[in-house]
Amino acid sequence: MVQLSAAHLAELLSELRPLIEGATVQAVEALPPRDLVLVFAAEPGQRRRLLRLSAAADGPRLHLQHSRFERHNGPIGPFFVRLAGELNGATLRGVEQPRQDRLALLRFETAGGERRALLLELTGRHANLCLLDGSERLLALLVEAPPQPNKAPRLVLGQPWVPPPGQSRGSGTTPDEAGLAALLAPLAAAQGAGLPADAPAEQRASPAPPAPLSLLVECVLGGLVEGAERAREAKALGERLERRLQRAQATLSGLAQRRSAAEGAERVRMDGELLKSALGSLRRGQTGVELPDWFSDGSPRRIELDPKLSPQENVERIFKRYHKLERSLSELARESERAGQQAEQLSALLAELAAGAPPAEIEARSVSAGLLEPLALERGKRVQAPAPRLPYRRFLGASGGEILVGRNAKDNDELTFKVARGNDLWLHTADSPGSHVILRRGKDAEPHPEDVLDACHLAAHFSPLNGSPRVNIHLAPRKQVHKPRGAPAGLVTLSGGKTRSVRIEPERLQRLLSARD
Repeated sequence: MVQLSAAHLAELLSELRPLIEGATVQAVEALPPRDLVLVFAAEPGQRRRLLRLSAAADGPRLHLQHSRFERHNGPIGPFFVRLAGELNGATLRGVEQPRQDRLALLRFETAGGERRALLLELTGRHANLCLLDGSERLLALLVEAPPQPNKAPRLVLGQPWVPPPGQSRGSGTTPDEAGLAALLAPLAAAQGAGLPADAPAEQRASPAPPAPLSLLVECVLGGLVEGAERAREAKALGERLERRLQRAQATLSGLAQRRSAAEGAERVRMDGELLKSALGSLRRGQTGVELPDWFSDGSPRRIELDPKLSPQENVERIFKRYHKLERSLSELARESERAGQQAEQLSALLAELAAGAPPAEIEARSVSAGLLEPLALERGKRVQAPAPRLPYRRFLGASGGEILVGRNAKDNDELTFKVARGNDLWLHTADSPGSHVILRRGKDAEPHPEDVLDACHLAAHFSPLNGSPRVNIHLAPRKQVHKPRGAPAGLVTLSGGKTRSVRIEPERLQRLLSARD
């Protein structure tokens, strides 16, 4: 599999910078397990830019997305949920290559003025995506490294990002290393790759794409990764279909054995008639009896009896067995037909898969026909629903107090009147609009002064007074905060509390923002 070197990445980033720097993220499209697309808002007279970032083990890469992609339908996992919450509406301020290595760092400024960074480590099978804060502390991680004995993990949430081991080979190509275009163009020609057939019409009409290197990466590396993924999917699906075919064939074999046993039903009926004709000569306690078989040549035939049953009950037992075998013959015929049809369908699907049919299509048809269960059910795994959106951001104070900050006016109302408890401490800037802030506290416990000061700093930060050296903050028990009837979202009145003048400490604020949960 072709891998991007540090020099190739430098070429690619040089091409991408003028196209995406300064753009605003309109959406984050998650493509689990290891891909995403950043959708940038269109500038006047231009079309939207789509930036694909992939930490796929077979071929980590980033490039402008020229072709259409299928949106993921289903749970996306906590990393993608966190990423969307942080980067939606953020502006891309810069694209860097740390240490001139196989690392791509995208620096963002959120709508609230916070700094965030998305780091793609293009380190082969250990590729990863990391979300960092303004101090390059790790906020979220796509792939967590498995624990290793006597070795501390390199990437730890809440700790500064640590570069992967190894030394950079620099951004310039070595004498024996081809440039990115020289490396990929022959592969593109061999694959017959060009501008994707589903690319927008305006791109196909232009004489040259705006990012030719990016297009090569998408067509060649993206095509190789998709091919490898399809091969893995086909192999896994083939194994599932083969196991199901073996079960169907085993069912057919078992039904054939049962059919052989059921075909003796007529002989059981004859034994019942013989026993019924000699009913008067039988007695309880007998283990068997020999009677002339007048259904054959009249020679003696031994019929086994249950000594615990009366003669009449033994006759009834034999006829009951006869009727059961008779019914099973018709059932066995239906079951054999059904199992045979399943075996034929499975064999046909396996043949189509071997001929190159898309695995997703074969799986969908298999599930629809009832030949396979959905993969999540087959593996016995519960499908986890995406985490619900919370109307607040959560922070931890210096003494461990939980501080909740509303995200917008509507969320302020939900936080104050649905989430907060009556004894919680409510905070808000006194001289301007801003987020509602809740400091949790127990029924009879007073909040720690350091936690109160932390909450005041957050109330000031998430308001238009952000950056002021001193801010007045309203503090009141939540039960003294009221919502006037018909008031707009976020507007409240107080029936008590106090106002406190707070001198803003940048170090305290930085600690709070860096340790955000």
